[in-house]
Amino acid sequence: MRDLPRDEVVPTEIWTGRATNRAQWLLALGGCAFMALGIELAVDSAWTSGVAPLAMSVVGCIAAGLLVLFGTLAFVHVAVKVDKDSLEVRCGHIGVPRRRIPLSQIVGAEFVARVTPRQWGGWGYRWRPHQGTAVVVRRGEGVVLRLGDGHTFTITVDNAEAAVRVIRDRLRSGAAGAAH
Repeated sequence: MRDLPRDEVVPTEIWTGRATNRAQWLLALGGCAFMALGIELAVDSAWTSGVAPLAMSVVGCIAAGLLVLFGTLAFVHVAVKVDKDSLEVRCGHIGVPRRRIPLSQIVGAEFVARVTPRQWGGWGYRWRPHQGTAVVVRRGEGVVLRLGDGHTFTITVDNAEAAVRVIRDRLRSGAAGAAH
């Protein structure tokens, strides 16, 4: 690592943004309630119809609870990082699903003032044939990326205008660097 003179400023190489949906915590609580019901049925059930219906009810409640719980926790928030080479989108607390798009594959970026889950068929990682792909965690501002293969990728993120400026600047500097 080299030492920098005190008056030299290091340019910011990474832009980060995030969007959160607190309402999805309510859905996660619903998933916990399903799991609790399944456990309650397994532990303290006076089921007289036989073991098979009881087992199916217990497994069904626990499976539905886990699906709702982990499905909602995966999309409670989204984190976006733009560095000099790529844009990376990470969802939820463990960062999965994750998508990394090299800047060389991005042809343009646009700010959209209002992206809604209704436009995409709900929250989460979405795909619609004529719209492209999206990560939607809440209603509000977002970034629409036009990719070189003709597809689009939409992300709901706070301060989306700044993200678009950074992406466009990186695309211009990448084009200028390629021209030299």
